[in-house]
Amino acid sequence: MRLSRNFLSTALAITCGVSAVFSSGLAYGQEKDKDAKDGQIPVKRIVMFSSGVAFYERNGDVQGDTAIDLKFNTRDINDLLKSMVLQDDGGGRISTISYGSKDPITRALRTFSIDLTSNPTLADLLVQVRGEKIEIDSPSALTGTIVGIEKRTKPVGENKSVEVTYLNLLTDDGLRSVALDSVGRIKLSNPKLDAELRQALMVLAMGNTKDKKSVTLNFTGAGKRPVKVGYIQESPIWKTSYRLVLSDEKPLLQGWAIVENTTEEDWQNVNLTLISGRPISFVMDLYQPLYVDRPEVKPELYSSLRPRTYDQDLASADRDFGRAADEATNLKRLADGRGEGERLSRANAPAGPGGFAANGARMRGTAEQAGSERQMDMKRVAASVESAAQASDVGEMFQYKIATPVTVARQKSAMLPIVNESVAADKISIYNPGVHAKHPLNGLKFTNSTDLHLMQGPITVFDDGSYAGDAQIQDLPPKSERIISYAMDLDTEVAPTSSGDPEQLVSVKIVKGTIHATRKYGRKQSYVVKNSGKKEKNVLIEYALDTNWTLIEPKEATEKTRDQYRFAVKAQPGKPANLDVKEERTATQQFYVNNLDDGSIQYYINAKVVSDKVKQGLAEVIKKKAALGQLTVKRAELERQVQVIFEEQNRVRQNMTQLPKDSDLFRRYVTKFNEQEDKVEQLREQIKTALADEQAGRQALDKFIQELDLS
Repeated sequence: MRLSRNFLSTALAITCGVSAVFSSGLAYGQEKDKDAKDGQIPVKRIVMFSSGVAFYERNGDVQGDTAIDLKFNTRDINDLLKSMVLQDDGGGRISTISYGSKDPITRALRTFSIDLTSNPTLADLLVQVRGEKIEIDSPSALTGTIVGIEKRTKPVGENKSVEVTYLNLLTDDGLRSVALDSVGRIKLSNPKLDAELRQALMVLAMGNTKDKKSVTLNFTGAGKRPVKVGYIQESPIWKTSYRLVLSDEKPLLQGWAIVENTTEEDWQNVNLTLISGRPISFVMDLYQPLYVDRPEVKPELYSSLRPRTYDQDLASADRDFGRAADEATNLKRLADGRGEGERLSRANAPAGPGGFAANGARMRGTAEQAGSERQMDMKRVAASVESAAQASDVGEMFQYKIATPVTVARQKSAMLPIVNESVAADKISIYNPGVHAKHPLNGLKFTNSTDLHLMQGPITVFDDGSYAGDAQIQDLPPKSERIISYAMDLDTEVAPTSSGDPEQLVSVKIVKGTIHATRKYGRKQSYVVKNSGKKEKNVLIEYALDTNWTLIEPKEATEKTRDQYRFAVKAQPGKPANLDVKEERTATQQFYVNNLDDGSIQYYINAKVVSDKVKQGLAEVIKKKAALGQLTVKRAELERQVQVIFEEQNRVRQNMTQLPKDSDLFRRYVTKFNEQEDKVEQLREQIKTALADEQAGRQALDKFIQELDLS
């Protein structure tokens, strides 16, 4: 539900940190606090958000110049500094808001003569006070001036040593060296230095405490008058829980908000509003003082060098002159609009010192803005603070406004009723094998038929006057529908079975020598639902949605989420109900034709779904591959013949080594060897020609395949 105009002003102030939160249209904001005593302004209104913060509004009366102290935990100071707004409705002024500063402890510790920032050891401390006079017990009393600290290696046992720290002192009897581990007591003789050490330790201790801090609000004015203070403070997220009572009539939904008062103050008759949404909320460290490191500028070494100054560019000077004239014109227009705003203000503001009529001139805006409803609301704030800002819509949020004032003691919690209406809900059984393989869950198709936005939370379901189970819902806008489950349905069983269809080749095409083969795959999931109860049941079967698969049967799912199909099945008692879910998917594989063997190519030629053009192209590929194969065989045969001759020549050479060179057999071997060499030369020429033919054939085949583009 959208926020009202009046509440939107509050939300704007809370989100943007502007003082419009105290505009005259705020609910509960106009009643003067009757319980304010002794200048205290108690909490009268709280707006709790689901983002971990709450807006607190305090109302009360003050008399004359008044300072009001409020106590807060240190961790809340940053939120106060970021969001606190004040309003004096009686014509008074807001003077200052003061609080105890929090300088970084390390910076404070460095201001002392003895630096404790780095958790120094005893030796480190003594080094810092070199030259100071001290008194020690080691074991007898000894007085002297610290000369320094040194470390020495001391043998202990065989081949072992330890490092010992010694304190060197100048005493009346001369220099003394004392092992530091033998010193029992050390006292600084300088009382001022001793006091500084104790003070530094006190600062360190104070930095570790979690004490509360006081924030002082200073109001300046005359007489008794109402004031308001508002601020954001960290708060536990408010929660919701629901009870859903099922019956033969419309189900009854009862909702409760759970709030915790973790503050140190009781809530007495507080007007409470609960808001659910996602406003941006963050913590910024405004409490800790921040320091900027400044560069160190050293004096110039050479006296002849001096800083220079440069005249302004003439074109830049002309632009500055024209800009000054434009600003003067704009100021005159603002003054004219402000005069109109003051006339409207005096008609609505209380007269008297410090009232809006006397301070309306501080507003900045046009006459049209002064006449709008929101601007009029914010003008009352401008009477007591210096600036106001116009904010835009904060977005969609929803609220629960508790009608009766709430009282909750500090550190206590409370449950507040927020919903008590009839809703629409139909019983169903929800089956998901990932939840339980056999039984579905009892559930409801729940419709938010109220006018309220239901915030997420648990739902306890009661059926037939008894507890039935627990469920959970997410944020549910009005008229929206959700499914909830709360128990296992033991009266219903679901038996799923899976099967798959053999793959089918559905299309083949060739693109630049690459076969694109598209195949279709099918799968089926069957469910048998058995209802052993006494009434018909609506069973909702959830089936995982895979975007790679297309639903074929049923044509459409009953419901579809981001990752689930839901199919509705009516199950009669004692009669099995069946559901078949069929899906298909196609996948395309790519193969380069030249990488396929003849058998694979023949498979596509014989397939019925392949076109005649593709078949003819593949047949031509087989033909050309066969021709190339013959050329390869021819070249291989020639190479084999050469190899045979080489082997024969090796045999002849071995025989010739055993024969006299003037023998007939030796001469015959020489003649045969010469004839073989002539034959080898002939074969080599033939091999060369065969290689060229084979290479040309392979290039022709590659070119043919690359140019294939058939479908």
